[in-house]
Amino acid sequence: MHSNFLTHLTRQFDLPFTNPVLIFSLLLFIILIAPILLGKIKIPGIVGFIIAGIIIGPYGFNILKKNSAIELFSTIGLLYIMFIAGIELDLAEFKKKKHRSFIFGFLTFAVPILIGFPVCYYLLNYSFLTSLLTASMFATHTLVAYPIINKFGIGKNEAVAVTVGGTILTDTAVLIILAVIMGSVEGELNSTFWIQLAISLSLFTATVFFIIPKIAKWFFTKLESEKTSHYIFVLSVVFFSAFLAQLAGIEPIIGSFVAGLALNKLIPHTSILMNRIEFVGNALFIPFFLISVGMLVDLRVLFRGPEALIIAGSLTVVALIGKYLSATFTQWIFGYSKNQRLLIFGLSSAHAAATLAIILVGYQAKIIDDNILNGTIILILVTCVVASFATEKAGRQIVSAEEVDGPAPVQQQESILIPIADFNNMDTMLDLALLLKDKNSEQPITLLSVVPDSDNAQANLVNARKKLNDSAKYASGNGTLIKLIATLDHNIASGVLRIAKEKAANIIITGWPRRTTVLDKFLGDKSAALIEKSDAHLFILHLNKPISVHDRLQLVCPPAYLPEITMSIWLSKVCKISAELSLPVICYCDEATKTHINQYLLHTKSSINIKFDEAEVWKDWRMLKSRISVNDFMIFVLDRKEDTNYLLSLTHTQRKLDVIFEKQTKLLIYPQMS
Repeated sequence: MHSNFLTHLTRQFDLPFTNPVLIFSLLLFIILIAPILLGKIKIPGIVGFIIAGIIIGPYGFNILKKNSAIELFSTIGLLYIMFIAGIELDLAEFKKKKHRSFIFGFLTFAVPILIGFPVCYYLLNYSFLTSLLTASMFATHTLVAYPIINKFGIGKNEAVAVTVGGTILTDTAVLIILAVIMGSVEGELNSTFWIQLAISLSLFTATVFFIIPKIAKWFFTKLESEKTSHYIFVLSVVFFSAFLAQLAGIEPIIGSFVAGLALNKLIPHTSILMNRIEFVGNALFIPFFLISVGMLVDLRVLFRGPEALIIAGSLTVVALIGKYLSATFTQWIFGYSKNQRLLIFGLSSAHAAATLAIILVGYQAKIIDDNILNGTIILILVTCVVASFATEKAGRQIVSAEEVDGPAPVQQQESILIPIADFNNMDTMLDLALLLKDKNSEQPITLLSVVPDSDNAQANLVNARKKLNDSAKYASGNGTLIKLIATLDHNIASGVLRIAKEKAANIIITGWPRRTTVLDKFLGDKSAALIEKSDAHLFILHLNKPISVHDRLQLVCPPAYLPEITMSIWLSKVCKISAELSLPVICYCDEATKTHINQYLLHTKSSINIKFDEAEVWKDWRMLKSRISVNDFMIFVLDRKEDTNYLLSLTHTQRKLDVIFEKQTKLLIYPQMS
């Protein structure tokens, strides 16, 4: 009995492992330990995953073999990397600089091929077709180092947008070349081939960019409260798009990237859904992919004679030189900094998935020999390591350069207070707060419930605290610090004002006032009291659809507000909404306000798409009605005066907006009193 147990136990550790639970445990242990250990010696964590893959792989200690489960997780990880690159791309910046992406895409495609083809054809004495296919492999790159961009939070840097845009262009071009080469080998390179390719690509593009966004918008609107379903829906779109790309005759990675672009506007970068997407990818799927890349590496090819070593060295050097020259030419043309050049090189120098796909297809078609196949494996290892170090170094230097002035003093940091009267609107208020919050502020978002001091006060207070805890669970999905306060007061408005003063809140976000009489408002309506007595920036929101499904921002800036010195505060929040939701802005203002806004945008180098209209819509709100669609996000910047007659007219204005624009999202901004 005892010997049977020992035999069964030892069989569990026979190499390679076959027990799926043990395999998964080992991989999770590697994902946990590798970044921690290598972080101590300043080596990027993704290098640790690749090295771990080499050690445990079939060409290392043969602890694991490349089975279907490993392949599945590897494929998911690669698609995830491309999807995150697409969804985090700053579309406004990309559209503004799209010609730069095209130029970089051309350079990173042409330069490696122009260098690689002569080396393969003349130096290594390969045939024309073999040289062309191998040279095209040099032009591809995989965004293996993109998780480092996430870590440093520099995804909106122009160099990142240009590189990611160039990635999709060059990989698409190379994969089309691969299809053409294979078509010529198989004798199918005729007019039918080109017609089928054009039709399939057109259908794929139409489906992903026109049909899927409409379905996604409908889904997020109809199932707004089903937060778990949102994540599952996004994953479904990613893999379905990858499958559609495969049907169209291109690589699945193109499909997942395009899915990211299609959903980009619907998933704000600061949203809880985005946090979940990044968390699961960075915690599981992407490390699995990097480990699987390491499992492909066979270091023994270096000891199979000088020819294998020469070919491996030549391929690796040519690949790195081609990408470095492409980054350097891009820097010269657009006047980028040395750090941005290093960032472009780091992101574009790693060869993995597309490279391997091309070489394996060529090898199976007997266009590529063993030496090039083995040399490519070494190339993958070296370029992934170089790319990781280069991106890590560039990321650190860019962040250091951006923080030269240091963070804002604690007393000036942004402090957001959300008084919640209706807990049904809790998620809405939190979504806006998370979208507006300054990333440099260390202050938590404060959720407040003011309970009237009545006979049932204690029971109501307990109930309010319970609901606030539910709110905190929702917000914790974003990783944002949340502070909960439930307090008693005879008057709700005075309770909010008291806590705002105690917590030094400089931004208050509250819900749209209910339709009450003017008398009710002056007897204690929260919004009217905050407008009159609070000196914080006040945001009053009426949202009747998910914040991510809007088409445009309609910004109304009456000229009376121009003298306010705090203009940059509310304008920065409007720009943040536009950037996060990738929405164009139509601004109604006079010439003087237009000048001030343009000066701000120039000073902050904002990439938002803004158009100005000098129609004086604030004189008659009905003028605006014909210009507004149901999916517009309307923002009104209103002045505040300590004047009873003014507050009466302001109350009338709010009620008028509520009637005229009943179906539209409305945000009233009352800037801080100077």
